[in-house]
Amino acid sequence: MLFKRRKRHERELFKVRKKRRRRSHQSRGGLMVRNTEQENGVFKTRMFICIVMTVLMAAVLFANLYYLQIVSYEDYSTRSNENRIRVLPVVPQRGIIYDRNHVVLADNRPVYHLVLFPHKDYSTQETIEKLSELLDLRLSERDIKNMVYLARTRNRFNGVEIAEALSDQQISTFAVNRHHYPNVQIAASLKRFYPFANIATHAIGYVSRINQQDVEQLTEEGKIDNYEGSLAIGKLGIEKYYEDLLHGTTGSREVEVDSHGRVIRTLNYHPPKPGRDLTLTLDIRLQYYAQELLGNMRGAIAAIEPSTGELLAFYSNPSYDPNLFVRGIRSSEYSKLLNHPGRPLINRVTQGGYAPASTVKPLLTIMGLNEGLITTTSTYFGGPAFMLPGSTHRFRDWRSWGHGWLDIYRAIELSADTYFYDLAYRAGIDRIHEYLDLFGFGRSTGVDIHEESLGVNPSRDWKMRRFNERWHLGDTVPIGIGQGYWTTTLLQLVKAHCMVANKGQEVTPHLLKFAQDPLTPDEPPAPYEDKLKDTLFPVKDQSYWDVSRAGMYLVVNGPEGTGRRAFYGAKYKAAGKSGTAQIVSIKQGQKYDASKLKVEHRDNALFVAFAPFVHPRILVGIILENEGGGSAKAAPLARKMIDKYLLDLYPDGYMGEKEPVQMKFGLGGTVMVQ
Repeated sequence: MLFKRRKRHERELFKVRKKRRRRSHQSRGGLMVRNTEQENGVFKTRMFICIVMTVLMAAVLFANLYYLQIVSYEDYSTRSNENRIRVLPVVPQRGIIYDRNHVVLADNRPVYHLVLFPHKDYSTQETIEKLSELLDLRLSERDIKNMVYLARTRNRFNGVEIAEALSDQQISTFAVNRHHYPNVQIAASLKRFYPFANIATHAIGYVSRINQQDVEQLTEEGKIDNYEGSLAIGKLGIEKYYEDLLHGTTGSREVEVDSHGRVIRTLNYHPPKPGRDLTLTLDIRLQYYAQELLGNMRGAIAAIEPSTGELLAFYSNPSYDPNLFVRGIRSSEYSKLLNHPGRPLINRVTQGGYAPASTVKPLLTIMGLNEGLITTTSTYFGGPAFMLPGSTHRFRDWRSWGHGWLDIYRAIELSADTYFYDLAYRAGIDRIHEYLDLFGFGRSTGVDIHEESLGVNPSRDWKMRRFNERWHLGDTVPIGIGQGYWTTTLLQLVKAHCMVANKGQEVTPHLLKFAQDPLTPDEPPAPYEDKLKDTLFPVKDQSYWDVSRAGMYLVVNGPEGTGRRAFYGAKYKAAGKSGTAQIVSIKQGQKYDASKLKVEHRDNALFVAFAPFVHPRILVGIILENEGGGSAKAAPLARKMIDKYLLDLYPDGYMGEKEPVQMKFGLGGTVMVQ
């Protein structure tokens, strides 16, 4: 026990003792003493910080009051519990479309809508039912339910359209009874209108409501903000192709609205920029005449100015009224168009795929001359049929007894099939494909609408991809007369013949003549630029074009020409080429009899012509479905179109050389060319 105490005592001796901290309040004789200097310093610091913070907060408060009361007084003074300020988009006026003579083809007309703004104090369904009865809107139960659903799901400031295109009587009736419907008002807007209805539908196209697909595309292209408030967008034709020019730039306005969503006044206004007005190359008179000529026939007519590529007429028959799509086409109306036997929704000028038939013979002439396969003096005996070496299959001529001795001029004039069977056989499909590509077959024409098919420019590779079969020599022979696997659109055919009319110069068919800003009508408009205008078809000798053109001249003016009857007595000299395209093949030894075939299996009729011959002002291409021979059916229509343009609509233009020139055309003898 004593030992433990000694050990603890020793540890106490060697233990380090901590010094006690001296407090600010020390005891001196039993009294506590304070450090007043230190306490005053702390107090002053705290007071300074509080004063600075108070001053800063007061400055922020007064600055905010100044901003609210002085700077933003105009805006905030109009706000109350029942009023709101909204920024509304101002939709720009869509550009107007004119024909080449400034006749309106697409206009904007004011229409008046009945708009309901949902409000908790009024029954939406009851209001719609009463208005339907009052204004004779004839709304079905389904329509009313749909409107009630929209009113329930939309923001209360977004109105629900009850009726569009109100009549004057409906507007006056509502005005008298308006006090019964405080949350309903009449709104005005511009809607597209096509005064000529179905005359130019396939060229101009139409506008219709913006759908989800349009929204996605506009968003992807970064244009969605410019369509705020817009309800319609171009869907086809010129309306779609030049949408960016026609639409304009959306504006905005700040408005004060009440609790019902009705506009009280406009606070700020930023005007929109209207779309550009477009002047087209079309002549609506010629367009109307094309419709009149086709009547009930299925087909198409395209008329073009060969030197510029300006399309004068662009008509596909049957057509349809685009105004149906503007107002919102009903399902029954759309089904009627889809099930129509004439398929009016197809643009037969650019989407119809046809065998070009004998209209391509002047084009293959250029190939034959340029490749040295034929000359202007070489002859060929045209028998009743052509046969490949070692084959018994007969490729028959349209004339059962043949044509006898032929040169290239007479072969085109008579449209001798056997001559061009032989030419195609000796050229081969590879060379034919190359030249057809140069003429633009199997490619886009560059026309300024999106609805265009490419057709088929046949080749070995194409057949392998399409049918998984090799190309046979027998496939090449019918290509020489525009049959077989070859298909083209009417506009491709017209563009190719423009090269013949222009002696090799290529132009791009187009519908736009120029665009102009309506805000600056005095400024000269920018004309359409043809990027391919100076492109020339590669030939070794420019005289080859004269040979091809001379053959087409004989078709219309020669003693044996297939189109001489249609153009007899014309006051101008034209050149042309007929074509009759078979739809179904005829068995060997069997004669063609249209009366025994179904209508859809009968031949197509084609004709291409230009005039005047020396310096053409117009070129017309025609396709008639299942109407028979081109020289009998299509040629007279081509003559009437050219007569209408040269003699009636523009009679003061160039009509030919004053003095005729005598020319010798091979075996055909001499001909007077004027």
